[in-house]
Amino acid sequence: MKRIIAAAIVLVCVPAVPAKAQAVLDLSLITCQQLLASDAERQALIGSWMSGYFSASKNLDTLDFRYVERNRRVIGNYCRGHKSETVMSAMQKNWR
Repeated sequence: MKRIIAAAIVLVCVPAVPAKAQAVLDLSLITCQQLLASDAERQALIGSWMSGYFSASKNLDTLDFRYVERNRRVIGNYCRGHKSETVMSAMQKNWR
């Protein structure tokens, strides 16, 4: 009985180890199929990253949300027909 109580105390006192989240996402390796299979939150994150990436490449310091949504829609449509292509390649071919 003392062993059970001691084991219970140890289990309660030992802090739980949190699961590690994926901290690095290499967008140059993500395929269109992986993008389409992602949940809405991940797709929104990638869409936001795409906007920042291409705005920076054009040396722009403003963000037009009309184009953000337009580009997300265009890339999604393109990816449905080109699932093995990388998202980066799809972006380079379709970004405005």
